[in-house]
Amino acid sequence: AGGGRLETRLSRRRLAVLAVFSCYSLVNAFQWIQYSILSNVFADFYGVSFTQIDWLSVVYMVAYVPLILPATWLLDARGLRLTALLGAGLNGLGAWLKCASLAPDRYPLTLAAQVVCAVAQVFILGLPSRIASVWFGPTEVSTACAVAVLGNQLGTAIGFLLPPVLVPNTPNDIDLMAHNISIMFYGTAIVSTLLFFLTGVVFEEKPKYPPSHSQAVLQTMPPEDYSYKQSIINLFKNIPFVLLLISYGIMTGAFYSVSTLLNQMIVTHYEGEEVNAGRIGLTLVVAGMVGSIICGLWLDYTKTYKQTTLIVYILSFIGLLVFTFTLDLGYLIVVFVTGGVLGFFMTGYLPLGFEFAVEITYPESEGTSSGLLNASAQVFGIVFTLVQGKLTTDYSPRAGNLFLCAWIFVGIILTALIKSDLRRHNVNSGIMNLDVKAVSGDS
Repeated sequence: AGGGRLETRLSRRRLAVLAVFSCYSLVNAFQWIQYSILSNVFADFYGVSFTQIDWLSVVYMVAYVPLILPATWLLDARGLRLTALLGAGLNGLGAWLKCASLAPDRYPLTLAAQVVCAVAQVFILGLPSRIASVWFGPTEVSTACAVAVLGNQLGTAIGFLLPPVLVPNTPNDIDLMAHNISIMFYGTAIVSTLLFFLTGVVFEEKPKYPPSHSQAVLQTMPPEDYSYKQSIINLFKNIPFVLLLISYGIMTGAFYSVSTLLNQMIVTHYEGEEVNAGRIGLTLVVAGMVGSIICGLWLDYTKTYKQTTLIVYILSFIGLLVFTFTLDLGYLIVVFVTGGVLGFFMTGYLPLGFEFAVEITYPESEGTSSGLLNASAQVFGIVFTLVQGKLTTDYSPRAGNLFLCAWIFVGIILTALIKSDLRRHNVNSGIMNLDVKAVSGDS
């Protein structure tokens, strides 16, 4: 395993792997948001409260927290292909169960279906940085991670846009409502099944040759040198990572909360504007997708992980403040613009957090660091959604948003305290000793 002269090559299959993953991640995200953007419609259809409809979104976050450690263990012990197949397969199963829940008395079944989709998400969210590291070269790894995260964001965008169009609010005709919902549910089930089969065809464990020096070094480690439990302990001893863990959770949890409650926020001030609420959600996410790609390209070019992360965090805080104080002005066009700015920075932050974590924790597994980041995001997402939802219902959307602003300010301070040590970049640049023992000894 001597020196840095191990052969590295890029595989053509890497683009297909990235594309298929992004597509089934997209469908999973679509299934997350499809209820909450139509919260008033589904509340009428199933005859339940807004809180029960909110739970169809919150269950994605609740399922993640206890399952993420087993899921990251599975990724490390059984590999990328099996994890990908599980994510795509459960995604399809949940979609078909929803097709069976098309009656007003079947809320428990649609909740059970959403639980299955939530479990699928556990095998999806931790993969972007693993796919990027295992399949892509050092000059494209951040961009690949951003594209993989992008699939999930695009799913949220389509989840904001399509459901209000496919399922218009027809409170006086439940049969028509059921028919419209069935079009959405069956379409989703067919697409997710096709993607499951494509995953089986396209996904391989890893390319024939490692794509980068850092991957070549990791592949020379004897398997017995890797301990999942030790990896977790190393990560929690790594103070910069712990600070990032909390600050990533705050930012991403705030994004989950805003996404879940967007319909209620908009309809509070603009009655009957469900379709525009969806379009505002779309604007928020599409702007975020642009932000993600720009941030990924910027990181590949500059490697300024901490500086970029901190600037994007500050701009997200300013964006949320502006969104909060312009929401009730009575001009939907203003909400479109402020929502777009907010989405650009909040969603643009997601791949930054993943890649920053991989840099400061190398050679620990990308799946483990990503899994812990996502678990933190889900915990904050649950708390923020429930508290912001309560504040929005009892007081006003402004009260709920100001609650999030206070937390994001805390996140800025934590991000500023992170000391960055770019371990993976240093290995790829040949700056560090390529002996992995030397690299991992400095956790």
